[in-house]
Amino acid sequence: MSHADDDHADLAPSMTPGYKPGGPAKSADEYAQLDAEDESLARWKASLGIVPGAGGPATGPKVTVLTLELHSTTLPAGQKITFDLSDVARLADTKKNPIVIKEDVDYNVRITFKVNHSIISGVRYIQVVKRAGVKVDKLEQMLGSYGPHPKGESYIKDFETDHSPSGMIARSGTYAVKSRVVDDDGEVYADWEWYFKLAKEW
Repeated sequence: MSHADDDHADLAPSMTPGYKPGGPAKSADEYAQLDAEDESLARWKASLGIVPGAGGPATGPKVTVLTLELHSTTLPAGQKITFDLSDVARLADTKKNPIVIKEDVDYNVRITFKVNHSIISGVRYIQVVKRAGVKVDKLEQMLGSYGPHPKGESYIKDFETDHSPSGMIARSGTYAVKSRVVDDDGEVYADWEWYFKLAKEW
C-alpha cells in the first residue's frame, strides 16, 4: 500500500452507525422553504441558521476553514499559536521551522470556519500525526451540523483537551500532521499539513 493510500485510509471518517448518505444536498434557502407553515419547525431551523436568504448562492465551497489554533493554560502570557489557513506559505514554512509545543501539557485544538451555503451535517475534524512516516496519533472530533450563519459570521469549535507526550524520545524529531474537515458523505471541505516538535518549554 502506498503512502497516499495510507493517508486516505487514515483520514477517512468513521461512519456513524445507521447513517446512510443522502441524495443531492439542498441549499439553506430550499430547507428554509420546506414545511414553512410549521412554526415549531421554523423556530428549530432558525436556531440552526436555516432562514430564507441565509448564505450566498450555492456555488463554490460549502465550508471555508479560516483558522486552526492550539490553546493551553501553560502558554506564556500573550503567546498564541494560530494558523491562518489562507496563508499557505506559513503552513509550508512549518516543515523547516516546526511549531514548538511544550511536552507533558494539556492543550486543545480550536478551529474557526464559515458555512457559505447549504446545510452541512455529520462534519468532523480529523488529525493524523506521524513521526518518521509512522502514525503515532489520530484525533477525530465531531463539529456537528450547521447552516450558514444568519449574520454571515463564522463558527468556532473547541475540541476536547489532549495531552502532549514527554521524554527524550518524544522530543526527538519532527512530527508531521495532516488535518482534514470532512462529512459523513466523505465530502472533504479542507485539507492541510503542518509540522511541530516537542520541547521542554514553549
